Amino acid sequence: MVSQARTPVIVVTGPTASGKSALALALAERRGGTVINADAMQTYDAFPILTAQPTQEERERAPHALYGVLPLSETVSAARWRTMATAEIERALAAGRVPLLCGGSGLYLRTLMKGIATIPDAPAGLREQANADWAALGPDAFRARLAAHDPIIVARLKPGDRQRHVRAWEVWLATGRPLSDWQEGEPLAAPWRFATVLLSPDRAWLRERIERRFDVMLAQGVEAEVRAVFDKHPDPAWPGLKAHGAPEFFRHFRGEMPLEEVRRIGIDHTRQYAKRQMTWFRHQMAPDLVLDPRADQALGQIEKYLDNLDA
Repeated sequence: MVSQARTPVIVVTGPTASGKSALALALAERRGGTVINADAMQTYDAFPILTAQPTQEERERAPHALYGVLPLSETVSAARWRTMATAEIERALAAGRVPLLCGGSGLYLRTLMKGIATIPDAPAGLREQANADWAALGPDAFRARLAAHDPIIVARLKPGDRQRHVRAWEVWLATGRPLSDWQEGEPLAAPWRFATVLLSPDRAWLRERIERRFDVMLAQGVEAEVRAVFDKHPDPAWPGLKAHGAPEFFRHFRGEMPLEEVRRIGIDHTRQYAKRQMTWFRHQMAPDLVLDPRADQALGQIEKYLDNLDA
């Protein structure tokens, strides 16, 4: 059995397409681990190809958790993911396995590792009303209304970030306190120690890899996967529809964009996202190891570091 007191929770993070999943799987196989998803879009169940979720063969090689567990209509916030991940970490430890978080949602990881202030959940009806208000009022008027109660949070948010504006408004309605006020509360830190590995790839290598991965997705049938969702006429406000490439495929199905343009924009948006991720990691995370994923000895370096921790 794994000692809960001695064994760290391993974190493998980095930009999209940097090889996190393969490295995490190799570690899980060698150290008896459970791979726990730390990527927002991979939490949803509708786009396993588009969001590069582990294949069935990979899931059979080691236990995986929190992949494809939510419908597109639900919102997965950092706080909600933290609750879900905590349960999976405890489940892995209870089974004598090493918890191994894998994903590029840096805010989620920071929320788990550093803690987050406790904010009460709002009733579902308030979120539905807030979403309806966003659509009816428009972003500018919605922001102005929210700013009357929580100017601090409005100053922090990007004008078009519907999800976070809606969250701030529903918290105000549910509690009578601004979200920014709740966020100043005492954070609840996780009880485990963490061993964090950041993959920091060469930019040209990553750009080429992102392009190649999108082409592989096309060959695997991602167009049909997204079409199946499009044909169900989903609510455009659903958070899970933000997966890179999904909006462009929807435009293609409406006859507004050729497939070649879908490919180009999908690759460009993914590259831009990878760049933002690396900027965030440089300023917000202090990893224990920073590795080039191209290095043949990367896995060995991680295992050596972990063995020294346990010594």
